Amino acid sequence: MKGTPDSPQCGFSRAVVQILNTQGVDFKRIKTFNVLEDQELREGIKEYSKWPTVPQVYIKGEFIGGCDIMLHMHQSGELEDLLVKESLINIEDSPIDSQEQKQ
Repeated sequence: MKGTPDSPQCGFSRAVVQILNTQGVDFKRIKTFNVLEDQELREGIKEYSKWPTVPQVYIKGEFIGGCDIMLHMHQSGELEDLLVKESLINIEDSPIDSQEQKQ
């Protein structure tokens, strides 16, 4: 990402952080890298994934996508399912699940 979860440095990185926060992901449990601090990482990650933009989200080493894909997955419910499956969130603790139960 550009920046850090506490201080994203572009709108796309900020959007991904907001999506993950909404999903209830604890940023202490995941690794993030600021590509603005390392040009080699910035270019290398694009080559590695064959994806031209940042941020890039990986779960357990598998490339998931960038901001647009994360937004689509969030809106469709696929992201929550994936995060639960990979034990990154607990469905009972999910803010989204709690909101749906209140309605």
